Amino acid sequence: MAGSGSGTGRLDDPAAIGRRVLRLRTERGLTQRQLAEPAYTPAYVSTLEAGKVRPSEAALRHLAERLGVTPGELATGRPARLAAELRLRLTDARRALATGDTEDAAALFRSLCAEAVEHALPGEQAAALLGLGECLLESGDLDEAHECFASVERLLADEPLTRRVPAIRGRANAHRLTGELRYACHLLETALDQLNASGLHDPDALLLLYSASIAPYMDMGAPERAAHAAELALALAPRVDDPALLAGMHRGVARTLIARGRIAEADASLARAQDLYQQLHIRTELAHCHWMRGYVHAQDGDLERAESELRTAHDMLTAKRAALFAAQVEVELADVLRRRGRVREAEALLRPLLAGGAAELAGPAGPAGPAGPAGPAGPGPAEAPALRAGRGAVHVGAAHRLLGLIAEECGDTKAAEEHY
Repeated sequence: MAGSGSGTGRLDDPAAIGRRVLRLRTERGLTQRQLAEPAYTPAYVSTLEAGKVRPSEAALRHLAERLGVTPGELATGRPARLAAELRLRLTDARRALATGDTEDAAALFRSLCAEAVEHALPGEQAAALLGLGECLLESGDLDEAHECFASVERLLADEPLTRRVPAIRGRANAHRLTGELRYACHLLETALDQLNASGLHDPDALLLLYSASIAPYMDMGAPERAAHAAELALALAPRVDDPALLAGMHRGVARTLIARGRIAEADASLARAQDLYQQLHIRTELAHCHWMRGYVHAQDGDLERAESELRTAHDMLTAKRAALFAAQVEVELADVLRRRGRVREAEALLRPLLAGGAAELAGPAGPAGPAGPAGPAGPGPAEAPALRAGRGAVHVGAAHRLLGLIAEECGDTKAAEEHY
């Protein structure tokens, strides 16, 4: 699926064209003489159908007119409107990813990719793989997502760098989610250097890369570099018309504002992003805004509003089956619950997320002792995928830290030390 498009260049070789002419002539009940005259001879048509010669452009036009197809369809076997129809269906698949179930969208992109490969349409294949990669990021299939984005870059290797920027951003996101923060930054910085050095000052591409670099910088503990990227993104914003790009920028800028303690400004930036995502009906990114606003409220000490925002984010991500992101929200929700004194609920969220690793450290009942009433129903941790070092690495560390705090608060210093 994620290959670089085997079959490209095979549909228009002489043998393939000859078979196509023979099939179409037979279907239309024409003799070789009827197809050939008046411009060509039956012998020429016979030689062509045998795959011994490739028709000239003039011959293709003549044959196509007699056979009732376009020269392009005769040369490649692609129906005249195939590429346009595929692009329309790619738009539908992107809409499904934005508003619906991630797995359903992934199935659409896989099908479209297979069709694009069959008909040797590398541009449409790249678009399908890009969408599939985004689906796989949401579901947590990070290795396959990485390969999709890498395949897009291979397919577009001869295109301008600006065409490859969304795939570079996707590959960097896959590395960030596996915990390879420095390499994620390296990919984005290299692309930015190449764009600036080549004179390709495409504001959309630059904004996408600067915005994407904020998260790995923050995760890596480099807030100054993140703030600088945010400043450069803000400077580009007046030259960008794409609302999705602007919304992503506002989300990234909010992270830098939070780090500098400018909570009100961060919340305002998130509100702007949220408004744009609501207008665009992009539900995963809208859920990320609720997620970040929950974090903002938690930093500001408003734990009730923080819990509400995080539960909203979790419900939206679970509905989309964006499993990895939903699991990460549960870690942050557990932190809020712990701070609100609901330690058992917090622990009940955290232990299943680590696929038994944290649970084994804490013992069968965990450091809080025998499980009691759970209180208000929380997200269903049984449905969440395991977090591990190669899958949401930053949140793996956060989950162990929280379990260590819980153990320490309950007097179990041995379990706390193991989690730390």
